[in-house]
Formats: sequence, structure tokens, C-alpha cells
Amino acid sequence: MTRYALTVDAGIRDLRAADHLLHTLAAELALPEGAFGCTHLVRGDRPRVALSFTLPSEPLLSTVRERLAAGEYEVAPGVPDTAGRAVLYPGVSALTGTLTVAELLNRSAIDRVAVLGTPGEPAPDTPLVTWDHVRPQWQHDGTLVLSTMPAVGGPLVPFEVPAPTPCCADH
Repeated sequence: MTRYALTVDAGIRDLRAADHLLHTLAAELALPEGAFGCTHLVRGDRPRVALSFTLPSEPLLSTVRERLAAGEYEVAPGVPDTAGRAVLYPGVSALTGTLTVAELLNRSAIDRVAVLGTPGEPAPDTPLVTWDHVRPQWQHDGTLVLSTMPAVGGPLVPFEVPAPTPCCADH
């Protein structure tokens, strides 16, 4: 299936703010279930977090581009890079609570689950506690991969936690 993409630069420097804006824009634009919304870290002289939307049709892309450009956003064609962090994707709303790896893969657009520090993939019946915050990453080969880590007691958890403790928070 052909996909159509655009990048939105809102000058955001924080991932949580970027996630919030992605959800807000998706709701305002009434994006369909097949849409993807990703964040991309932009380095250089003006570090920031850019957003991208990948949509299932050219007419929808044109409509979204026009509506976003009419606002306060800088809009460009395509995606800033191939390694975006997916926030909105098919099936994301079904990834709540504790699921098995097989359930996660069957319910969503995620292609693979990786466990940090281990070779191979986890068994399909391995439990995964989602924390209702599942942010897979696009790989350069076009696969959408969720990085996880083992938790106490045996289940896996997403590597990215929903509310990370800022560096040096106890200082």
C-alpha cells in the first residue's frame, strides 16, 4: 500500500509535549485508524522534536497539509528520517494492561519485539506490561520495533517509561 507523509515543525523541544501535540492534532484532523504519527529528534543548530504524519491517501494528505499550513506550523513533504518514534499507529489503543508478545503483535502495526541485552526475540507467550505507553521505533529496514526490558518477576516492559525521572532529579 502506498503511504503519503508530511513533517510538522512546531518548534517543540520535549518528547512529552510532542506526544501531546500529536494526539491533539490527530483528534482535530479526525485522522483515520490507518494513520501513523511519529516524533523525530532533529539535531543541528536548532535541536527540536519534529512530528510526522503518514496517511493512507493523497487526498487526505492534501487536506491535512492545507489545514496544518493554515495554522502556526511549518509543514514539509515527507518524513525527516526513517527512524521515527511511533506514537499513533494502527492498534495503539488496544495496547493496554498486560498482554502477551503475540497479542501485542496481533493487535497492532508493531512488527517485532526486541529485548535489550538479549539475542533473538521473546517467546510469543511472554507477558508484557504496557503501562498504556507503547512507543515502538521505525528501523531503517522499514520495520516497527518495540524495545523492551525484563522487569522484576519475569514480564517485559517497554524500554520507554511513561513518566521518566529527569536526570539528576535527586540533586
